[in-house]
Amino acid sequence: MYAITGITGQVGSAVAHALLAQGHAVRAVVRSPEKADAWKARGCEIAIADINDVAALTEAFRGVEGVFVLLPPIFDPSPGFTEGKAMLASLHGALDLARPPRIVCLSTIGAQATQPNLLNVLGMMETCFAELASPVTFLRAGWFMENALWDVPAARDEGMLRSFLQPLDKPFPMVATRDVGALAAELLLQTWSGTRVVELEGPQRIAPNQLAAAFAKALGHPVKAEVVPRDTWIDLFTRQGMKNPTPRAQMIDGFNEGWIRFASDDANVRKGSTALDAVMAELIDRR
Repeated sequence: MYAITGITGQVGSAVAHALLAQGHAVRAVVRSPEKADAWKARGCEIAIADINDVAALTEAFRGVEGVFVLLPPIFDPSPGFTEGKAMLASLHGALDLARPPRIVCLSTIGAQATQPNLLNVLGMMETCFAELASPVTFLRAGWFMENALWDVPAARDEGMLRSFLQPLDKPFPMVATRDVGALAAELLLQTWSGTRVVELEGPQRIAPNQLAAAFAKALGHPVKAEVVPRDTWIDLFTRQGMKNPTPRAQMIDGFNEGWIRFASDDANVRKGSTALDAVMAELIDRR
């Protein structure tokens, strides 16, 4: 039995599907009964636990062979990552009490970066969970290909891809969420001691111009990439409703400037198998 948090999202569901396909039992950790029906129908055991409920999380993590931990993303954090720190404290408390035989945590490329940015909270997670008695793997994944979902309307209706990633011909490490989930499931089935980091990207790095070309191929009409000027970001994010947009802008700066990167050399970064074209076709169907 493997406990999966974040199971209603893209990565968590991919982990669960991979384990179920191999005949392993899955405990779906969900926040409310309303989110449980689909997974119960797939034969999963259900555990209801809010991310800030240490007692409920402890019970959800007990009696299993492994736990997959996904920290709920906070794209507009309070200064100092107040919400993220509270969730980390809750998860740490539950994992410390439950002592599962192994833990796999979804982290991120650049978790080791010391410069201020949105991903710092996952670096905090790695530091916090490294103190646990259980063996822990931090799975640092590249930029999700599925982030392009938000670009579908403009690509479809205007033939434009407005890119924060720049320059437009710079390849960035991207990966499909299905590959992240598949590797997380594989890691949960392994045996190791202590703390380790595994890094993952897709079969090839992808430039914004290549994203535009993939949109054009899937949509059947030209799509052009254009840069969103850096000096417009904060105002744009604020108008979109963000209260603290600076960490998001800093994160994108990190990708563009190259200090958000994998810690290991390219030869030691795992490669997924899912191509961009396959993901792009699914994203267009979803929007």
